[in-house]
Amino acid sequence: MTSGFRRGASEGMRIGVVGLQGAVSEHIAMAEQALSEEGIEGEVFWLRTRVELDDITGVILPGGESTTISDLLQERDMFGPLAELGRTGLPIMGTCAGLIIISASGGEQVAHTGQPLMGLLEVEVNRNAFGRQRESFEAELELEGVGTYHGVFIRAPAVERMWGDTRSLATFDGRIVAVQRKNVLGLAFHPELTDDTRIHRLFCRMCKEYAFNG
Repeated sequence: MTSGFRRGASEGMRIGVVGLQGAVSEHIAMAEQALSEEGIEGEVFWLRTRVELDDITGVILPGGESTTISDLLQERDMFGPLAELGRTGLPIMGTCAGLIIISASGGEQVAHTGQPLMGLLEVEVNRNAFGRQRESFEAELELEGVGTYHGVFIRAPAVERMWGDTRSLATFDGRIVAVQRKNVLGLAFHPELTDDTRIHRLFCRMCKEYAFNG
């Protein structure tokens, strides 16, 4: 890939939020605000079809029900192409269920359902590490590259183990709740349900780096 902006500087960046289930509009609003605060020209949109993956500069996989989202991605022929884009450098951020989908392993819980995973993060995830919906909570985290951050956890997963190039960015109660592997960011919590845009700003900077440098 040659240097320079992938889509032409006048077109700006395109960040898609997978719009099949979950807090899609909240992620869109936060990413739009983050782009503005970073002074980056671009658009954020509901990503629903395979063709919309063309000329994209970043993807957010929101929370929801991971098995359902995986099934819908496969039905629309988006699962494989999105995973391949992630492997070749496209910035992808997965939150809660999105973290599960981009992981390499979901342990026995995921194996039992036969749910496919993208394998973009070298981690094994415990799908219901912090309990069911009624055990939702909020907590202060120390997040590498961001600082003190107020995390919102809803039926949250956690990373049980990691290997290779994946590294931990934050822990809570002895569990890993944020990880990164190169262009892929995984969070067990919901940054779109706060007023703090710093994580989305971090992701927008990752997208800008990808857009200009590949």
